[in-house]
Amino acid sequence: MSVKIPSPKGILLMAVWLAVCPAFAEQNGTSLFDLPEKYRITETPPVSEPVIIPEFPGDMFAEKYIMGTGEAGVGILSSFLLNANNGADPEFVRELAVYYVEEAESEGVNHDIAFAQMCLETGFLRYGGLVSAEMNNFCGLGSTGPGMPGEKFPTARMGVRAHIQHLKAYATDTPLKNDLVDPRRQWVRKGSAPVLGNLSGTWAADTLYAGKIGAILGRLYLFNDTGEQAER
Repeated sequence: MSVKIPSPKGILLMAVWLAVCPAFAEQNGTSLFDLPEKYRITETPPVSEPVIIPEFPGDMFAEKYIMGTGEAGVGILSSFLLNANNGADPEFVRELAVYYVEEAESEGVNHDIAFAQMCLETGFLRYGGLVSAEMNNFCGLGSTGPGMPGEKFPTARMGVRAHIQHLKAYATDTPLKNDLVDPRRQWVRKGSAPVLGNLSGTWAADTLYAGKIGAILGRLYLFNDTGEQAER
């Protein structure tokens, strides 16, 4: 098994994790590897040599702008998701990663944030809630409770496009580049959430919502530097 040496950024991220986690642990009376629930994302790793990624305090990304350029390539995104859910279809996951990179780039949205949000909303494509896989709804759009499972889209690309358009509506009042496919964009107060932390209490009522996305985002960046099976 080959070993990939982390980049300087990866080393910095891990250093921040090691520096921050003891403070959270001490504050909450837990051990270093027993973080508070709001920082934990539960997942089942694959049985074949998974890349071990530590839990990450997502609040450190609260000020990260939603509009911008993502850092993780298609190979990293797809490998990251498959590392968390080895039951997902690899071909579909890679196609989905391509859609997120392309659709986000066309609208100026950071695809890393959008992809991390998709992982949270779908449970790394496990679903299990109101939204089902055949709906091509990757962000819980319109899913508000029993009898309201959410919007449906004809293709995965259109579902991703709707997600990106909805996320862009929160981030900025800049007009869309592509034709509108998000049926709920009109209800968003444009530019009300320019940074990731603003999504708590806006996109979702959960006050810890943005931190959960941030936790996945941090683990994605660590995977980018340490995931031996990932390719750009």
